[in-house]
Amino acid sequence: MAIRVGQWATGNVGKNALRSIISHPALELVGLVVSDPAKVGKDAAEICGLDTPTGIIATDDGAALIALKPDCVSFCSAGTSGREGVTTGDRQSGAADQMCTLLRAGINIVSTAIIPLVHPGSADRDIVRRLEDACREGGTTCFTSGLDPGFMHDILPLTLSGVTRRIDSIRVSEVMSYGIWDKPDAITGKFGFGKSIDLVPPIAQPGVLDIMWGSVVRLIAEQLGIKLDRTEEFHELHPAPETFTIPAGTIEKGTSAGIRFEVRGMVGDRAVVVVEHVTRLRVEDAPHWPKGPIGMGGGYRVQIKGDPDWTMEIGNPGYADPTIPGTLATALRIVNAIPVVCAARPGVVTPFDLPHITGKGLVR
Repeated sequence: MAIRVGQWATGNVGKNALRSIISHPALELVGLVVSDPAKVGKDAAEICGLDTPTGIIATDDGAALIALKPDCVSFCSAGTSGREGVTTGDRQSGAADQMCTLLRAGINIVSTAIIPLVHPGSADRDIVRRLEDACREGGTTCFTSGLDPGFMHDILPLTLSGVTRRIDSIRVSEVMSYGIWDKPDAITGKFGFGKSIDLVPPIAQPGVLDIMWGSVVRLIAEQLGIKLDRTEEFHELHPAPETFTIPAGTIEKGTSAGIRFEVRGMVGDRAVVVVEHVTRLRVEDAPHWPKGPIGMGGGYRVQIKGDPDWTMEIGNPGYADPTIPGTLATALRIVNAIPVVCAARPGVVTPFDLPHITGKGLVR
């Protein structure tokens, strides 16, 4: 019998999750909640770009979805970042309220909404307490994941750590060229591209990097039995060598055209666990920074220094826009987790509380 699933929110990730639920042989879409009035009343297929209608009509009424009694909801509401990528407590609390209502009603949740919940020990204690209480009351499970933060920082590096004799450090890097991304609010807003390199962009404001990626630094350390003394944030900007135009607008010479940042898990004065992002507008910018995996414009790299050293590179050359597979994979990580989450013990869980999440049933 198929697992009955609802989709909550259809932004970039939610739309991919919706499409993946519809196509998954073990899942049955039973309801859809949207926040955009223009989407209300539309068939789920139309919203996610499929040709064959599903008969599932979008609503903005969460209670209507609860009344359908799905086994699980894929919850992709924007719960962590504000308009320019600055984390807001109100957004987290509001998303947590909605999640608690679902959990208390006996509905499991897979979510990308509140990013620090990838490591519950890094999340707001009150939110974790509320979610745990709701899980206990409803006999339900709540799992938050994605790709970055998420899969690239938990299962992959920790699995690779299992073939080492000694670990000196672990570094997980995203190396991406975002110039083709036609999202001015993110390009000039969150990342501050096209702005003065003397300005600190919203994504690098004190505390923001730690909220977004400190959770996975602490998760890796916890799983390896490392007691961190602290986490540190670092960022640097790269100026445009000349004026050029991208879909999001014109970048003037000397303004920011690249950002590299790190969240470092420190033991004494040594960075033992590092999450790094190298974000350029063009592949050729900042040539002294790390290049994309396998010679591509975008992808991920896991590096373990120790005995022996290991480097694992992951990328997808099939997309002109290297951000597309990452958004899709963020959705697939939670959709493919639905069967094991529905079978798991009640509570707020991480991948290490669950059986291995695989693509079971997806071979055509």
